[in-house]
Amino acid sequence: MAASSRTLEITVISAENLKLDRKPIKKNASVTVRTDTNSQFRTTEMETEGGSYPRWNEKLVLDMPTHSRSITVEVQCKTSYGVRTIGTASIPASDFVGGYVPEGYLHFLSYRLRDHMGERNGIINISVRMKVPEMYACSSSTTSSHSKMGFPAAGNNNSGGGVAIGVPVWYGAYQKNY
Repeated sequence: MAASSRTLEITVISAENLKLDRKPIKKNASVTVRTDTNSQFRTTEMETEGGSYPRWNEKLVLDMPTHSRSITVEVQCKTSYGVRTIGTASIPASDFVGGYVPEGYLHFLSYRLRDHMGERNGIINISVRMKVPEMYACSSSTTSSHSKMGFPAAGNNNSGGGVAIGVPVWYGAYQKNY
């Protein structure tokens, strides 16, 4: 049975060089993270002291549907005129899901923010980790009460102890031109 969503732990670390109407912001910045389907979003607390270089170090947990292709990070500032968007960054899921790193790997990412006119407006620093479902997570316990997962290696009748080795081979090295 395939899961319909993945749980992401997104830590909003900090931002740099935030401006509103070409002037550095003074305070009251927050960050909203949402999936591309807009089905879920999470928002940090208001940062009141960092000015145009705010720090949150706040962890947000978000369920991302498996068909989602990106998450959006939006930095806002509360002003006397209301809450205004400072900048937005769209982060492709391929930057933190799949590839050659194990599930649960902690990715540190920095993205350029763009304002509503498409102009550069600061940088957002985040970390993203896809939470591994408990049934796949490694356990520090060595008791035999846990069930074993996987397939036995060929020719190995006991449960465990076989090793499978894969060696990457570049296919182009073996092509012949006839």
